Amino acid sequence: MGKSILEIDDLTKRFGGILAVNDISFNINEGEIVAVIGPNGAGKTTLFNMISNVIMPTQGEVRFKGEKISARKIHTLAKLGMTRTFQNLLIFENMSVLENVMLGTHIKLNTTILTAGFRLPSVKKDEEMSFYMASEALELVGLKSRMYERAETLPYGLQKLLEIARAIVSNPTLVLLDEPMAGLNDSEKNKITQVILNMRKKGYSFLFIEHDMRVVMEMADRIIVMDFGNKIAEGSPEEIQKDPKVIQAYLGEEVF
Repeated sequence: MGKSILEIDDLTKRFGGILAVNDISFNINEGEIVAVIGPNGAGKTTLFNMISNVIMPTQGEVRFKGEKISARKIHTLAKLGMTRTFQNLLIFENMSVLENVMLGTHIKLNTTILTAGFRLPSVKKDEEMSFYMASEALELVGLKSRMYERAETLPYGLQKLLEIARAIVSNPTLVLLDEPMAGLNDSEKNKITQVILNMRKKGYSFLFIEHDMRVVMEMADRIIVMDFGNKIAEGSPEEIQKDPKVIQAYLGEEVF
C-alpha cells in the first residue's frame, strides 16, 4: 500500500444542538479502497460533505496530499486530484454520453470564454484533448461503444457508470463515491464493482459509502464503521465482520 494521501483529523460537525459527526479520524493510502458504513443517520453523508467541502467542519481538519483543504472552494479540489459523485445522479440527460464526460475535463484545459469566442488554435487543441480524455474514461468504465447516445437512453446502472466516468476523467488521485450501488440490481452491482477494482489496479484510490455489505466485503481493503456520528470500528473486512460493536450497531439486521 502506498503513502497516505488523505488525512482526517478530529472531524466534528454540529447542527445547532445536534452532534452529527463526532471527532472522526482516519486516513487513506494511495491505491486503497476504503468503505464507510453505518445505519441510516450515522453521519456518513455529513462526513463526506465535510471531506469534499460541501459543508465546513465545526472543528478538525482534512488534509489531502499533505495540504489542508477545509477552507478551499469545492471546484479547486478537482484540480488537486479529488472528485466525488452524489447519491442522486447528476446526469445531463439531453446531452450525449460523451458530452457529459467532456464536461469534467475543463479543469485540465486552457480555454476560457474569451478564447472560445475567438476560436483560437488553442480552443481546437483543447477540444481534441477533451474528446481524448473523455473517450479514455468511457473506455475504463466500459461505455465507449455508447458514447454518442443520449445519456437519458442509458439504463440506470449505466448512468451510474457514466457518473463515475465523469468523476475520473480529470485523472484524480482519490474518488469519493456516495452510495454507488443504490438502486442497482446484482448484475449492475457486479459490473461497477469490477470497474472500481480494475481502476484501483491503475492507481486510483476510492472512499465510498455503501449499504450493500456483500459489495463492501468484496471491494474494501479497509472499513470505517459509524454509528450516531461516532467511529465505532475500523479494520479489514474480516476484522469488521467479527467486531462485537459493529454487530450490536446493526442488531436485528442481516448484515454479513
